[in-house]
Amino acid sequence: MAQAFAIPDGQAPNPIPQRDPRNKMTAGKSAEPTKLVRTALFISRKEKEYLVENLSVLIGSGLNIVEVLDAVEGELKTRAMRKIVRSMREAVDAGAPLWRTIQESGLFPQHVVQLIRVGEESGRLSQNLKIIAEQEDKDRKFRAKVRSALLYPTFVLSLTVVIGVGIAWFVLPRLSSVFDALDLTLPVVTRVMVALGDFLGAYGVYVMPAIIIALILTFYFVFFNKKTRSFGQELLFKLPGIKRLILEVEIGRFGFLLGTLLRAGLPISDALDSVQRATVARSYKRLYQHLQEDISNGSTFKDSFAGFGGIKKLIPRPIQQIIIAGERSANLPDTLLKIGEIYESKTEITTKNLAIILEPILLVVVWLAVLVVALAVIIPLYSLLGGLNN
Repeated sequence: MAQAFAIPDGQAPNPIPQRDPRNKMTAGKSAEPTKLVRTALFISRKEKEYLVENLSVLIGSGLNIVEVLDAVEGELKTRAMRKIVRSMREAVDAGAPLWRTIQESGLFPQHVVQLIRVGEESGRLSQNLKIIAEQEDKDRKFRAKVRSALLYPTFVLSLTVVIGVGIAWFVLPRLSSVFDALDLTLPVVTRVMVALGDFLGAYGVYVMPAIIIALILTFYFVFFNKKTRSFGQELLFKLPGIKRLILEVEIGRFGFLLGTLLRAGLPISDALDSVQRATVARSYKRLYQHLQEDISNGSTFKDSFAGFGGIKKLIPRPIQQIIIAGERSANLPDTLLKIGEIYESKTEITTKNLAIILEPILLVVVWLAVLVVALAVIIPLYSLLGGLNN
């Protein structure tokens, strides 16, 4: 966890200004930042982590920022990243601060820019970059754990769907001709399956690609599109295991980011604004915005929590009490960082248990699919055998 450091009196950072006419990246080149931001969309997380780690090590070794950026640029693999770092180096060489160039590049979220700015102004840039690198590494490990936990269920469900479609598309049409020739009275489940098989046999070449495209578009708009992903977030909040994981991740991020920014000397209003920008969950965005507005007007955390409807669903009551106690004791940054550590551990445990939580659900889904296909095929065969015996 980050070590505390003090900002000299009279040097507390001010809110980030929007434009600086002396900045080479903005003066007379209004289109350039937009191009860099568009380029940054195609930069991988691995390259961003590599940039932060090297900046931290090289700046800590005593090199100036221009030399550091020049050295890093020569080691980058992709042309897009080299272009961004080159623009940053030129801007810093012209007198722009590093935090400004990083903000204009669009590589990192606002809370990272804030930490770099505070570190640059307080002479603790290398340490703050190390904090950022550690957090990026934690996020990467967390995403890897979630992917690992979801890999097995996703594989089994996908295989079940593929086998089911294959049976409906290729096997059922042949069974349909056999049942028609035997003139059997088919049960409802068999008639439905046979009808589905006939339909896929006739139109499957057109229907299946359309279904796949529709599923991809639905998944994109529900979980990734900025304007519509709030629906997917609300849906995830209703799933028991997933809801708990989201809550723990958000509280852990809230504690770590807010505690780190406050310890770095950032005003609480600016720190809450950075936390609000760092989350994608709509419910938590509303909460952080509410806290920022209330505390900026002189309210305490206790009053702000009490004035937000549904706060217990987002931040448990015991965590609220810990935050309130930390505020009263003037030890809020350390209290928040401790909350971040606790919930980071909880998140790791929940992630490990995610596969265990999903396994029973997965077994039920597969069992139902097998049962439906088995009943559709076996019941008519029993009817046929009964008729032959008679």
